[in-house]
Amino acid sequence: MPELTALRALARAMGVHTQYTDGLRQPVTVAPETLVRVCAALGAPIERPADAVEALRARQAGANTALLPPVVVAWDGTLPPMAFPGDGPVHAQLTFADGQVVHMKRVGPELRVSRPLPLGYHQLTIEVPGRRESCTIIAAPMQTWRRPGSHRSWGVGTQLAALRSARSRSLGDLRDLQSVCHWVRERGGDLVTVLPLLPTFNTEPAEPSPYSAVSRLFWSELILDLGEGHRPAAAPAVLDVTRGDAEVRAALASYPVPAPSELDQELCRYARFRGAQARLGRNWRDWPAAARAGTLTPDQVDPEEERFHLVAQSLTRRQLHDLRQRLDHGGFRLGLDLAVGGHPDGYDPWSRQALFGDGMSVGAPPDLGFPSGQDWGFSPVLPAVSRREGHGYLAASIAHQASLAGVLRVDHIMAWTRLYWIPHGFGLHQGTYVSYPAEELFAILALESNLHRCEVVGENLGTVPPEIGEALPRHRIWGMYLAMFQASSGREVAPPTAADMALVGTHDTPTFAGWLEGNDIADRVRCGLLAEPAAPAAHAERTQATHWLAEQVGSRLEDPRAFLGTLLEWLGRSDSPLVVPWFEDLWLEGVAVNLPGTPSSVRPNWQRPMRRLLDQIFTDAEVDRLLRRLHRARNP
Repeated sequence: MPELTALRALARAMGVHTQYTDGLRQPVTVAPETLVRVCAALGAPIERPADAVEALRARQAGANTALLPPVVVAWDGTLPPMAFPGDGPVHAQLTFADGQVVHMKRVGPELRVSRPLPLGYHQLTIEVPGRRESCTIIAAPMQTWRRPGSHRSWGVGTQLAALRSARSRSLGDLRDLQSVCHWVRERGGDLVTVLPLLPTFNTEPAEPSPYSAVSRLFWSELILDLGEGHRPAAAPAVLDVTRGDAEVRAALASYPVPAPSELDQELCRYARFRGAQARLGRNWRDWPAAARAGTLTPDQVDPEEERFHLVAQSLTRRQLHDLRQRLDHGGFRLGLDLAVGGHPDGYDPWSRQALFGDGMSVGAPPDLGFPSGQDWGFSPVLPAVSRREGHGYLAASIAHQASLAGVLRVDHIMAWTRLYWIPHGFGLHQGTYVSYPAEELFAILALESNLHRCEVVGENLGTVPPEIGEALPRHRIWGMYLAMFQASSGREVAPPTAADMALVGTHDTPTFAGWLEGNDIADRVRCGLLAEPAAPAAHAERTQATHWLAEQVGSRLEDPRAFLGTLLEWLGRSDSPLVVPWFEDLWLEGVAVNLPGTPSSVRPNWQRPMRRLLDQIFTDAEVDRLLRRLHRARNP
């Protein structure tokens, strides 16, 4: 077999795409060098195309030796019959999540269970002479959880750190968030969505992006309500997480280590990791071999740093638990974001090194918004390893968020089917897609949604494979409608449907006022995301889109505030179950919180505080009229 033919066959067998269509609708044939690097990261014994023939032979030889697949989905508790050919003795035992044991029976060439399975994660173990294997059974509802009845809800979306009141310190905290929730509820809304509340690197060099978390399993200590330790601060010019970190540390300096009953093994290991970073440096790949591999000695861990994180996480858990209880009691919900990845120097890739693809970064191929492609800066999860572990890490990441959220938005839900991998050192256009076991991942999402009574939205913007379009309604997951995007697609701007959460824009788009003015176009040129000769065409397209949307909703561009009110009413009258304008759009903020594709060294992403105090917003008659107009449209 020719080596290139073998390489492509090996790649396809490992779920690596050898061809795809990028966001510019251009067909791409993946280069052999990319296939070699990606297959090697997935575990193939390959360094060059010439190794592909033997690597493919080895994979084919081991493909049919397993007694069980790593994961089996039992939709709605129905475990399908499992093929088990042969006549020899077999012992098959199901151990449920609660410890109960049920034996499967052999019926001809199949193993069957006589009863529906309870929802949860179970273990199936099979023994035959000389062999014993196990797999994870995910017994999940086909559909995610929904509140009973029919709802036409609305809320607002915001960045918690940017919230500011007269009482605030340098960053917004949970007390500020609760005040926004109370204010929205008084006007008839039932939801406030926030960007990820996950921990970030807050000491120099600070990395404030909420989408580049130290871990997807813990909370940001910066959101704490410091109680008696709270000290109001003057309005900052920028959101400085280093300053916010110092405020939290000062307030918690005298707190003792929490009681053992408040600590779990994962938290203790996380705190030791943060303590080790304080001693050994942020990049754990540069640590001594044993520490890099996961074994930390007492002299490698800063005890004060360890204490701080044990205290901070315990307090944050407690405050967030209390917050959800208060919100639930008032019929109000918090919306959270499930980030698609985390920081490569973070706790998760250190504590689960076998799970992450070293030497790879996740991103996106070239598209209209980013003609060069995107590198999102985090390592991908290895799908085969995740399956062998029963997808425990993903389940824990979802459960962590769903335990607090009333609505969970899954960032880049296309990742449930495929992710774009870029080998380190390669161009952004030189990556390729790797497939993921979508059925199993949707089963986990549906299960955790039901366990925690949390509704789910999938961020299905950009290049969306057909499988996602089919999966969202099948699993009762809302998609996303952005008025800005829809207006760019043609003069007849379709309204949102009952299948989508409706928004004007998001944290990754210009604000409404910025979109009307087109000031993000100059920002993209300045940051090298758009060639200057292309700017006039971009402005012309924007002018056309804004006119189309104004025409559709029956408004005029000359009065942005009136346009916004009419647009919110138009969205409110739609069939969308949930309308969520960005908080700052209510007073026509012109500067976006983020420009995707730019590092904080080029543009101060995530570092712009709100230019208005909550105290002013809460008494602003114009803002009040906008939201009451939206509420009336939702409740005719």
